[in-house]
Amino acid sequence: MLKSHPLDPARRADSWQAVHDGHVDVLVIGGGVTGAGVALDAVTRGLSVALVEQSDLASGTSSRSSKLFHGGLRYLEQFDFGLVREALRERELMLTRLAPHLVKPVSFLYPLTHRGWERPYVTAGLTLYDRMGGARSVPGHQQLTRRGALRLAPGLREDAFVGALRYYDAQSDDARHTMTLARTAAAHGAHVLTSVRVTDLTRAGERVTGARLEDAETGAVTALSASVVINCSGVWTDDVQSLSGGPGNFRVRASKGVHIVVPRHRIRSESGIILRTEKSVLFVIPWDTHWIIGTTDTDWELDKAHPAASRSDIDYILEHVNTVLVSPLTHDDIEGVYAGLRPLLAGESESTARLSREHSVGRPLPGLVSIAGGKYTTYRVMAKDAVDAALSDLPAGVGVSMTEDIPLLGAEGYTALVAQLPRLSQRLALPQWRVKRMLERYGSLLDELEELAGEDAGLWEPLAGAPEYLRVEVLHAVTHEGALHLEDVLARRTRISIETRDRGVESAQEVAELMAPVLGWDDERVAAEVEAYRARVAAERESQQAEADQEANDQRLAAPDVRRRVPAV
Repeated sequence: MLKSHPLDPARRADSWQAVHDGHVDVLVIGGGVTGAGVALDAVTRGLSVALVEQSDLASGTSSRSSKLFHGGLRYLEQFDFGLVREALRERELMLTRLAPHLVKPVSFLYPLTHRGWERPYVTAGLTLYDRMGGARSVPGHQQLTRRGALRLAPGLREDAFVGALRYYDAQSDDARHTMTLARTAAAHGAHVLTSVRVTDLTRAGERVTGARLEDAETGAVTALSASVVINCSGVWTDDVQSLSGGPGNFRVRASKGVHIVVPRHRIRSESGIILRTEKSVLFVIPWDTHWIIGTTDTDWELDKAHPAASRSDIDYILEHVNTVLVSPLTHDDIEGVYAGLRPLLAGESESTARLSREHSVGRPLPGLVSIAGGKYTTYRVMAKDAVDAALSDLPAGVGVSMTEDIPLLGAEGYTALVAQLPRLSQRLALPQWRVKRMLERYGSLLDELEELAGEDAGLWEPLAGAPEYLRVEVLHAVTHEGALHLEDVLARRTRISIETRDRGVESAQEVAELMAPVLGWDDERVAAEVEAYRARVAAERESQQAEADQEANDQRLAAPDVRRRVPAV
């Protein structure tokens, strides 16, 4: 089994020292799922790799998705069979080989609203979906009468549909999956540096030769030379490209997607639900003791680091989901809200709903490769294509991609641990439901938490205000998972910021105090981190009362960025 290396402060200092005025084969810009995937692909081909991220791992789009590994039913209607087939193959790899601890099957009801033509039409699509790879590790689709659907989902209005079909996809905590991917790359030897910004790209004539870097935590600066720079910065793709001084191969357009989170008891259903809207589709996704409902699809040209959900966005979601619910949702039901930006390949006049979800790779200058577009599910294919495109800038003899056969950390041994659930429950003195939940977050890395807690039984206690999480998980986030700030833990290593009604305010002090000894924080720094997080929550709440995007953006930016020491790219 691969020995994991913790992303702790000491490892970060070592990685900074390693890149200081140094050289790597591949410099990856962007710590989202694509960048982490590129780092793993490159380092497992035997290349030296550094990944730099201006904020936190998955802090952008990769923590704000619908949290699905899916083929994309709507792409069948667009006859994009290649994308669907590719995505379903990747979903199967995640479920069975690469990340079975993190990626799990999830079912959806597809309500039918028209008699006659709609059932055979949807059946044809789902049959194709199954035969293209959708029904291997998950069941095939099922036909349901209205009465059968109501047995599964009694919270649906009887007059809202005439029948239904049920099909399966898969889901994952996107932020945890991306972080684990980055940790896997680090375990294979990649240097992973968060809170490090690219302030410029260096050139020798027309060739890009590396980058100038600034550590937002310390203010330290350095230059790193690289045989090739791979730009995986998502909605910042054009910004990074502009640092090279050369033209880009494509343009990226940001589309805002908003989701809301409500308590599980508010919608009586044993299955997720997918609804067609006039613009796209709306998912009602089971999320442990919650539902995630979304998404929207609108242009966004304002702040990229902190896209804001407006009241209009939230009203749109509520209006559409309430058309099928016996007990309509209100704003008072909402526990959490999040907004993310999809980096879509842009034409000159297309609406965001029609822009391509396929990815493109360009080599605008020698020594620089950019990748954009795509969807979370196909990150591994995107990473392979990006590294393949970089081969002309790398030494001869670099091997082919092997990530299809490289499980993420925590995957090996996971199945055996699940079979030992009663014994683990007894050993840890925790209920089986909690141990199962932890196995689905850490897999076989659960032993890291056991070692960390040692004899301190207090670390196995639940957090105040967020009892689904344990105190040891906060400590582990700092000692092993690279968390540097309070919001890293509350928003991404856990999902407390969207799963609790107070959005993590009650937990903030306790979490900061657990982080403090590892990060060397004094009482003043603890107070500053807590105040910054509370300001973030207040700003988000204010922005969600604004009707229009510009006002929502202004309200959200009232809270300062804890990492914004220098202008962000």
